[in-house]
Amino acid sequence: MRIDFHGSPTPTLGVEWELALVDKTDRDLTHCAADLSALAGPRLPHPERLHKELLRNTVEAVTGICDTVGDAVEDLRATLEAVVPAADELGVDLYGGGTHPFASWTTQQLSEGHRYEELINRTQWWGRQMLIWGVHVHVGLPERRRVMPVLSSLLNHYPHLQALSASSPIWAGVDTGYASNRALMFQQLPTAGLPFQFATWEEFERFAHDQLTTGVIDDLSEIRWDVRPAAHLGTLESRVCDGVSTFSDLAALTALTQCLVVDLDTRLAAGEELPTMPPWHVQENKWRAARYGLEAIVILDEHSTERLVTDDLADLLERLAPVAERLGCSEELALVGDIPRRGASYQRQRAVAERTGGDLVAVVDSVVQELRAEL
Repeated sequence: MRIDFHGSPTPTLGVEWELALVDKTDRDLTHCAADLSALAGPRLPHPERLHKELLRNTVEAVTGICDTVGDAVEDLRATLEAVVPAADELGVDLYGGGTHPFASWTTQQLSEGHRYEELINRTQWWGRQMLIWGVHVHVGLPERRRVMPVLSSLLNHYPHLQALSASSPIWAGVDTGYASNRALMFQQLPTAGLPFQFATWEEFERFAHDQLTTGVIDDLSEIRWDVRPAAHLGTLESRVCDGVSTFSDLAALTALTQCLVVDLDTRLAAGEELPTMPPWHVQENKWRAARYGLEAIVILDEHSTERLVTDDLADLLERLAPVAERLGCSEELALVGDIPRRGASYQRQRAVAERTGGDLVAVVDSVVQELRAEL
């Protein structure tokens, strides 16, 4: 089976931002994605950039093809500046977290569409549990032969992205003890979770052929890995990050993702053998970042070297500074360092819960207000 990779000559960006819809009064999830899309559509500069998702409590804002992180952020800002007033008219707010702290999965409604119905029919209880939201970042790559090595090496930095973005500590009214409950929920779907580490594009093609032949998937888009190639777009897509509630966090995570991918691809093109880790280290790092967030001690290399993720992040940002300058995202990359200083979303949510005696409505309020404050 041949899968054509439509390479991008420049490291273009595309960002997808999933947002939950919550009632302004009781702060529970509400099922009005179709009504919101209909109301906001005529006001949007690009109506096709507001998508429906699996459940009717979710909308997804997507960018066009962007050259810089700044362009991508402004593209999404233009969409939300039209969507938020429409949401106000419907009595709902946009909520940017990885999970909702108290909503019940049993009352959620499925969006119309055969693709979604088939997903739930196959995955049943686990599929219906997917009250989760994330941010996906596409980075253009020029050559398909470099895609899988870059993907495998990017997994070394998986815990950095996960810890910075973690925003799903509370599930069904209970603090889970995890910074990102979303990360572990999503991997329960049969084609989701960490990717296999293939050395060549041909190995990936054989895998996809087997998946299609055996009926595991009907389409390549049903490979829902945390990091995956998007062959039709010519990109590597990171789906690691939890949902975010601020444009500054969005910009920081997008810049870090782009700089990592471009740095790895540049080094590979220059003849360097990219560093990788065995799958058991990658898997452990995912769990540690999901469990401990910015307090995770992560594994750095195949020799089992360990370090506090924030200490390693500081050195990583210094190393990536020249890459960011070349890509025009130095300011956005610098925002990464602000997240540990002011607290990641999971920490901010827990602080609100503690301050209010466990008031989860107040937690939702805080997440909603963070987004509105930057519009």
